[in-house]
Amino acid sequence: MKYTTCLTALVLALAAAQAPATAKDFLRAEGTRIVDGQGEPVILRGMGLGGWMLQEGYMLEVPQFGTQRVIRQNIEKLVGPEKTQAFYTAWLDNHTTKADVDAMARWGFNSIRLPMHYALYTLPVEQEPVKGEQTWLEDGFRRTDELLAWAKANDMYLILDLHAAPGGQGNDINISDRDPKQSSLWDDPAKQEKMIALWRRLAERYKDEPYIGAYDIINEPNWGFADRGDRNGCKETGNAPLRDLLVRTTAAIREVDKRHIVIVEGNCWGNNYAGVFDQGVWDDNLVVSFHKYWDATTPDTLAKVIALRDKHHVPLWLGESGENSNDWFARAIQLVENEGIGWSWWPLKKIRYNNPLQIVPNAGYDRLLKYWQGKGPKPSAAEAEQALMQFASHDVRYENNVQHPDVVDALFRSPHSLQPVPYKTHRIGANGGQVAAVDFDMGRDGVAYHDLTASNDKGTGPDRVNWNPGMTYRNDGVDLGTRQDGTLQVTGLEKGEWLKYTVEVDAGGQYTLALQGDGKGRAWVQVNGDRLAQAVDGANGQVPVTLAAGRNTLVIGADSGRFDLRALRFEATR
Repeated sequence: MKYTTCLTALVLALAAAQAPATAKDFLRAEGTRIVDGQGEPVILRGMGLGGWMLQEGYMLEVPQFGTQRVIRQNIEKLVGPEKTQAFYTAWLDNHTTKADVDAMARWGFNSIRLPMHYALYTLPVEQEPVKGEQTWLEDGFRRTDELLAWAKANDMYLILDLHAAPGGQGNDINISDRDPKQSSLWDDPAKQEKMIALWRRLAERYKDEPYIGAYDIINEPNWGFADRGDRNGCKETGNAPLRDLLVRTTAAIREVDKRHIVIVEGNCWGNNYAGVFDQGVWDDNLVVSFHKYWDATTPDTLAKVIALRDKHHVPLWLGESGENSNDWFARAIQLVENEGIGWSWWPLKKIRYNNPLQIVPNAGYDRLLKYWQGKGPKPSAAEAEQALMQFASHDVRYENNVQHPDVVDALFRSPHSLQPVPYKTHRIGANGGQVAAVDFDMGRDGVAYHDLTASNDKGTGPDRVNWNPGMTYRNDGVDLGTRQDGTLQVTGLEKGEWLKYTVEVDAGGQYTLALQGDGKGRAWVQVNGDRLAQAVDGANGQVPVTLAAGRNTLVIGADSGRFDLRALRFEATR
């Protein structure tokens, strides 16, 4: 999928209007804002590289495995340890490259959040040859240096994020690759010392580098300190062990690095700060991160963190969000930017469709997934190796990913605009033409389309909403599906829902508009702001329309019943 000329122009215009901060000096916290070297406020607009240094099962379509540790074990069962290591080396080499970073800069991102797995930088405590000492591994540092060079070439900040801490920082084990059979970060002082030592080592390495935007010292702690039954720490009122580790880690960083921002995250996946600042803020260059998923985008949802900001006079940063529809993305970003808060989205790519880049796995990997799901035969070692290496060496690379311009539009243009833009250029020639129904305009719900389930604002429980049940093609809150012949279509249009299309017409005049689809519903049609009097068969109806030369807008809505829509076909009648 390629970006349209129109979208490219919009991205360039947005970049000019909202230019990223020039990294001439270190970012710093000043009052409740993050500022640059000249004291000018900076809105960080970033993307997290989830899945690169730390895999989560859902990103690879193996949620049943969950942690990278278990994914690796299952790969080893098929191809052995040496070929498994070759897979992971290829994965790290190809998942994120300079092409990915160049693309992020073109789209408008001014920062990158790197989720680090500690085991790429140092040995696990259990493997240290000398108890209490730290063995450093060059691979993680080398890859971080390389990513930093790509970021600098694009004038982007790099934020280091310890995503998998030694022992794991919570009972949500997938996000930190935690082995629940081993002692956790909170149960083992040696693992805490290793984490602190790693941050001191990173600070020593990058203390003079202004393109390092900040140190995000521990991702999403989720642990019941006072009550182990409170598994993710959401009811915790003291958080004393968390505060202690944050303070000690900050002190170790400050021994060697006085200039970089330190970012802290509360308990309960970064959102429970009860007790953390009861004794005051311990550093004058500190930023408070919060994470936001699957809830409303009304101002009251920020009330707690805004109160925290104002009470302690510290900047806020939405350090992680995403995994929702484009409409939700636009609303959430508008919400936080209205408060002067920057953000980092999650993630850049995975197998699913609701990110800027989508990994499309090869057929062999799909067969491997079926085997792991108990729905297909076990592949031979050779078949598994070929599928895995193609996945890690080819499928994950930027040039082989599907690009989703609708997601990029939702992150940068739609938060600041209530106007739609074309998803693709639709040209109607002198004799007519056809528009695929799934290529409706880009923009928010109520702007480019309206759907009764446009986003998931209801959490992860039984009331959660699947905004695109077909999980295909684009991430708007419109139900899409695939016919038996492979054709994409809009599915289940029902009363109250509508789609807007922008078309370019070579010759103005009279046309017959034919709707092509399935079902028994009735549709209404609006042309250039005027709604036609008659309703038509939504799946097989025809209606005369008058189109002007040049740009025209059409809206197709469900009047009654329910129908699928595959295409809009125009035929000249003059």
